[in-house]
Amino acid sequence: MPNAAIDIGLKFDNSYAKQLEGFYVSHQGDKVPTPALLKLNHLLAEALGFELDHLQAEEVASIFSGSVSPTGAAPLAQVYAGHQFGSFSPQLGDGRALLLGEIINRNGERYDIHLKGSGPTPFSRGGDGKAVLGPVLREYIMGEAMHALNVPTTRALAVVITGEKIMRKELLPGAVLTRIAASHLRVGTFQFFANRNETDKAKQLADYTIERHFHELVEDQNPYLGLLRTVCDRQAALIAKWMLVGFVHGVMNTDNMTLSGETIDYGPCAFLDQYDPATVFSSIDKHGRYSYSNQPNIAQWNLARFAETLLPLIAGDKEEAVKLASHEVNAFSRHYQKYWLTGVRTKLGLTTIEEGDFTLAHDLHLAMEGQNVDFTLLFRGLADAVRGKTDVARKLFDTPGKFDQWHTRWAERLARESVEPEQRIASMNAVNPLYIPRNHKVEEALYAAEKESNYAPFEKLMTVLTNPFEKQENLSEYAEPAPESFASYQTFCGT
Repeated sequence: MPNAAIDIGLKFDNSYAKQLEGFYVSHQGDKVPTPALLKLNHLLAEALGFELDHLQAEEVASIFSGSVSPTGAAPLAQVYAGHQFGSFSPQLGDGRALLLGEIINRNGERYDIHLKGSGPTPFSRGGDGKAVLGPVLREYIMGEAMHALNVPTTRALAVVITGEKIMRKELLPGAVLTRIAASHLRVGTFQFFANRNETDKAKQLADYTIERHFHELVEDQNPYLGLLRTVCDRQAALIAKWMLVGFVHGVMNTDNMTLSGETIDYGPCAFLDQYDPATVFSSIDKHGRYSYSNQPNIAQWNLARFAETLLPLIAGDKEEAVKLASHEVNAFSRHYQKYWLTGVRTKLGLTTIEEGDFTLAHDLHLAMEGQNVDFTLLFRGLADAVRGKTDVARKLFDTPGKFDQWHTRWAERLARESVEPEQRIASMNAVNPLYIPRNHKVEEALYAAEKESNYAPFEKLMTVLTNPFEKQENLSEYAEPAPESFASYQTFCGT
């Protein structure tokens, strides 16, 4: 029998549980030995309307471990399918996660409260349903860093250590992440029912998605085509933002693509250090399917799979449905380029539009190839170049002449605009971060936490990443490239 629920002052309105019977299995998280709250995102909790001050720390930890449900919650494991590295799995689902329910904050906004690592579910496929501390903290770091960088993302509300030792390659401390999302509706959710030819359920899911996220489509002449168009556009905007900050997701399976347009599932992800379009961090991505430069192509491929699930809804005639859907999916590249170009103009300090801007930006990336250029520091260093101090950017290139050639064209382009240098610099620094989750600093924080129970490096890193665009005193080490001893970096699936 589950433990008695605890009132945390939230208004639950669990529309997924109420409206989509057959799309999930009701389930309760494991009761863990000694749950303890390691990290609470106080600002996010306040924005969501959590009332935790009257609770004991043990009660808060029990809720965020999954052992006890808050009053009004309806915990469940969602079912979905997905293409994983191009191969279709007809049934995946929440194997170590639970949707506690949906809450509506003071502004009337609806959010999912989701646990990761709360124990096995009917969709665990033989797994233990648990998560260990390192990957849980990685997701906390990455999600909150992306939020600070103004990239749409799921967010981390809390981390609880469970008192368990979980066997991976060795015994590691168990942990549970509480994740907040606009929803957990995925391309893979639609694939599950489309693959079973359950068109009625695919329609039910599409109607629910439109009502929840895209209410403006309710009166659309063809709402399902409108759904495809809107999701394609949101993904184009999202992937452009990834590329502009040098983010590599690492596992862009269709079950990891949200319809809301948020980044989800920070497993083997990382940020570029030295620029290389073929960069792959994931240890299991042997062929570079999810490399940095291939992310827009994979997004479009995933959206084509989404389009396939909607064909019976878009038009009764299959040929007509394919024609309409193909038009929307094919438009992705154009929309992606539009969003990327708009973003890169700001990164380069351009305030007007000229025909050659794409070539100018593209040629900078070509100049960086093979030069061991730190991606983040180069764009940040361009602000100094506006002041005439080109050394900051030049020294990042093995062959500085490559930058010089490009800089001449860029300076000529800037000269055609009537903008005060300090105004231009301020706008550039507002989008070119000084601090990102540097891979070596992330690993330092995770090692200290997981191996030494020392959380100070994690807390300090989070303080830095919360304010990525403004220089912070005595924290220059967080803006520096990894030492040579750090060598090649690999990441692994964890949560």
